[in-house]
Amino acid sequence: MIRRIIIILIVTLVITSCAAAAPAPTEAPVATEEPPTATEPPAIQSLEAPTRQPTVVETSTSAPTPTQVLPTPTDTPLPTLELPTEPVNPPARMVWDGTPTYLGDSEPGYAFRVTYDPDLWALTTDQMGFPALAHRNIPGCIITPTSGRGLPANTTVEHDLLKTDTVTFDVSVVSENGVKKFVTYTGGDGRIVTAFEVVFEEHVDECLADAVTVLSTLTSVPVSRATPQP
Repeated sequence: MIRRIIIILIVTLVITSCAAAAPAPTEAPVATEEPPTATEPPAIQSLEAPTRQPTVVETSTSAPTPTQVLPTPTDTPLPTLELPTEPVNPPARMVWDGTPTYLGDSEPGYAFRVTYDPDLWALTTDQMGFPALAHRNIPGCIITPTSGRGLPANTTVEHDLLKTDTVTFDVSVVSENGVKKFVTYTGGDGRIVTAFEVVFEEHVDECLADAVTVLSTLTSVPVSRATPQP
């Protein structure tokens, strides 16, 4: 029994001496925490709005359209009138009757009448379908009924009077850029007022002389006696 007590005491002393022993001065303390590591500074957010890069849009450039050059307007010649065949053994004079072109200034119930030489003139219709006298020997020399109308700005008009024993005409010579284009004859016999236009292409003086010979015969006849128009 005493022996057991002695052993217990020895063990107790050994344990006490081990617990009280301080660590050796050369022993380094055990590191319990890792040293702080260097960190990058937080990024500074800019208050300015981010610059937006312009979007490049590729466009195809079309070839320029060539400028269209308009042709200079020119006078289109009218087709040549087809004249009726000259009658065999015609009378020396034939008549052309028609409606006066100024009905408001004419006495109702009357037509105009002019007399012409069938060897020189043919009663036909012009390119517009109206009655006309066409010269057989001078191409383009034509007499047609007409009335007043406007004229282009580049035309000039010269006025004259033509008086015979029975009729008086106001003559208007129309020229364009100094070139005589046509002549109008407006007049009557005191009962009717009508007008005629004389156009030409060549032999102007000869055409006008033959036309005046026809128009100087102007007179009025009752409609009941007038010959039908072609």
